[in-house]
Amino acid sequence: MSNFFITGTGTEVGKTLISAAICHQLTMAGKVVQPLKPVLSGFEENNVDSSDSGILLSSIGSKITKENFLKVTPWCFKAPLSPDMAAERENRSINFNKLIQFTLNKSDSADILIVEGVGGAMVPLDSKHTVMDWISNVDMPAILVAGSYLGTISHTLTTLEAMKSYGISIKGLIISESPESPVSLEELVITIRRYVSNLPIFVVPRLPDIPKNWEKAPDLISFLNL
Repeated sequence: MSNFFITGTGTEVGKTLISAAICHQLTMAGKVVQPLKPVLSGFEENNVDSSDSGILLSSIGSKITKENFLKVTPWCFKAPLSPDMAAERENRSINFNKLIQFTLNKSDSADILIVEGVGGAMVPLDSKHTVMDWISNVDMPAILVAGSYLGTISHTLTTLEAMKSYGISIKGLIISESPESPVSLEELVITIRRYVSNLPIFVVPRLPDIPKNWEKAPDLISFLNL
């Protein structure tokens, strides 16, 4: 079974949108997809359906029940902070070894495992580990999601360099258009390509702000050869 880890240059850059779009397109192609969002902060109990985990369940046609939610997201925190801080607010912590074990405990019936990280690639999970350590320890190819906001070039190139230093295999870069983009997407891609000429780059234009907008995403599975 193929495994992929979706991370981002920061928070709110479109990781869940891209993750849901990939899961949906694979499901429509007849694949059995197992999505995971092991760690979630900023969770509101009254908005389970619109939570990242709820969206991932919807993208594969699964019912959003408490049981299904916990299968996708065992570490869930209320505060919209980095996981280490959010957990501390609740006198809890994330056991890094258990997180690794959970991420690698994939279903035998699934064709593809899609793991969505939390926040940006260097967000702390506990006092010693970041999302980058998580990706490195599960040894999965990573898909990096970036926005098109002012500053994204530096954030993207810095994240890519850090991922390389961790020995992480990078499947591709997906740029999800931000609400306000200072330059065209074409110009942004041209600039980034000057520094990472061999990296596959795909652009997802801004999608309408409607429920299940991930269904409207362009063909990502062909780009990723999934």
